[in-house]
Amino acid sequence: MGTQKSVTALPSEFSRPRLVQGRGVARRIVENVLARAGVGINGPNPWDIRVHDERLYARVLREKNLGLGEAYMDGWWDCQRIDEFICRVLRAGLDEAIRGSAAYLLRFFPSLVLNLQSKSRAHIIAQRHYDRDNDLFLSFLDPYNQYSCAYFQETDDLAEAQQKKLELLCRKLNLQAGNRVLDIGGGWGGLARHMAERHGCTVTSVNISGEQVRYARDFCRGLPVTVIQADYRQIGGTFDKIVSVGMFEHVGWRNYRIFMNIVHRCLKPEGVFLLQTIGGNESRVSCDPWITRYIFPNGMLPSIAQIGRAVEGLFVVEDWHNLGPHYDRTLMAWYENFQRAWDRLKERYDDRFKRMWDYYLLSCAGAFRARSIQLWQIVLTKPGTVQPACRI
Repeated sequence: MGTQKSVTALPSEFSRPRLVQGRGVARRIVENVLARAGVGINGPNPWDIRVHDERLYARVLREKNLGLGEAYMDGWWDCQRIDEFICRVLRAGLDEAIRGSAAYLLRFFPSLVLNLQSKSRAHIIAQRHYDRDNDLFLSFLDPYNQYSCAYFQETDDLAEAQQKKLELLCRKLNLQAGNRVLDIGGGWGGLARHMAERHGCTVTSVNISGEQVRYARDFCRGLPVTVIQADYRQIGGTFDKIVSVGMFEHVGWRNYRIFMNIVHRCLKPEGVFLLQTIGGNESRVSCDPWITRYIFPNGMLPSIAQIGRAVEGLFVVEDWHNLGPHYDRTLMAWYENFQRAWDRLKERYDDRFKRMWDYYLLSCAGAFRARSIQLWQIVLTKPGTVQPACRI
């Protein structure tokens, strides 16, 4: 779930050095800008922020969204509805006017000149996020451990919505008994298990995370599922169907075409490839500094244009489905589950971690609600393939 477009980016007024001259001046700047989004400081609304440390204003002016997120983790401010606060900031377009200082912009420089998602660096996301603690993730996910957008069609229940998502994927892939399926990303094995036990498929799941691989092997025990710990660039073989859910956000803009070439090579001529990914409204090559530092190192959201360039000449786009509003509901369900699980998690995690995780889930929910980021399911085939029966 990493984003390169800041979900808490702040406008150009926050970047003028002459304005950062005192807490009173800094407060007035922050207060005036937030007022454009209908957000107050110490106001009565649930989306208003309550400031506990006056140093917040100068920190936000200096460090932008990174400072805002870190200040929340440090207890400098609170908000009853962080999701609504972020949503209102983004809907007001405050993020569009950002003009970073030189020091702030230097944070993005590595993504312009380096391949931050190279094969030698692929393990970083596993070590710092997915290998963190299975108990943490499983405390707020559904029984099939889907760490991706659910499909709340005629249901408000997370577990049922995730089952509906799994079936939606299988229908779009036009799965048939006996199909050989490649699952790039794999997670904790929920999709692989569903395709094997419900649709009679033989599944190969490829994942970089050791903790997820160990869990998935046990979760899929006794089924025709092979779980391999490897980078996607090491994949070989050919498959009837290929699916990748919530992994493309870690591929990086320099590797989008490489990823698509690998899928093209591994997909049989009449096969179907389904890509589910979070996406951004604009093409970017940088990563959000708070998300990068604390949640998804080197995460990056593709745009429609970037995906289009990556698939050009390789695939036909059969269907492009935006489920973004469903991710808002998914994140809010995860947040509620996380609150209920905290009593047993707090023995291993401190209050600062909880504030970090709360901020992560709620700020992302607000970004989806504001339509600042999207969730796409894209069905692709090779040129010349008869259009599949993608039963939505």
